[in-house]
Formats: sequence, C-alpha cells, structure tokens
Amino acid sequence: MQIGVIADTHSKMRPEALEVLKGSDLILHAGDVGRDEVLEALEAIAPLIAIRGNIDTTGRAATLPDVQDLEFLGHPFYMLHDVKTLDIDPQGRYRVVIAGHSHKPRNEWVGDVLYFNPGGAGPRRFTLPITVGRLDVNEDGVIGEIIELPV
Repeated sequence: MQIGVIADTHSKMRPEALEVLKGSDLILHAGDVGRDEVLEALEAIAPLIAIRGNIDTTGRAATLPDVQDLEFLGHPFYMLHDVKTLDIDPQGRYRVVIAGHSHKPRNEWVGDVLYFNPGGAGPRRFTLPITVGRLDVNEDGVIGEIIELPV
C-alpha cells in the first residue's frame, strides 16, 4: 500500500506535489490545509484523510478533526498536527506517528515507532526544503521516504 503524506500547504497546492502524490492508494494531510481547493485537488487523486492545523479556522478545514487514529494493513497510525502536543506514549501502541507543523521533514525510528513529518509543501519557510512524503506499507512493516520537490 502506497500512502502519500503532505502537510502545511497553507492554501498553496503545488502541481509538483500533486505529481508526486499521483499513484497513491491514499493521501494523508497532517494539517494547515488552508483553502478548500487544496482538499479538492488531493481528493481528485486518491481518497483523503486530513486533520486540522492551527491555521485551519475557516472553510472545510475548520471542520476537520484534530487527530486521527488509523490502521493500515495491521499497523496502527496516529496523526496530529504538532508532535509537541503528543500527550500519549506511542511505544507499544502505534507503529507510526505522523505530524506536520514544523515544516521540517522527519523520517526517524524511535524505538518501535516511526516519527514521520512530510515537511512543508506550501510556501517556503526560512531555508527549509519544499517536501512531501511517501509511506510504503505492507504486512511486514512501514518504510518512509521524504521527497524534495523541484520548485
């Protein structure tokens, strides 16, 4: 199963991001969506599960949940916008914790948990790269990949 992961679009849906996400079985958006057009563009590619970020105060994004508790091929996932607000210990409970907010890509195993932040796909922040992520999920495990966009 191929899961595309995007975050911090801040109303900017880059064609380069859409191109990378094509072919995904599912897309996860880890918050700071912005305008409804972002959700519509992603939904045109694959089924979408999204959460609300701190800028999501209007439109469809304002009605999104703050967190998502998910499972794919037997692996439990937890998605929230800011990993610093994680108020549970995911060890032994979740295989993957997905977050956005920082715009800093992260693909790091801590114990048995993959902490995955696809980075920011919207307007550039400081000198951080523009990135999206991909999770390859099968019964045996999860492999994360960060993809820098050519912008």
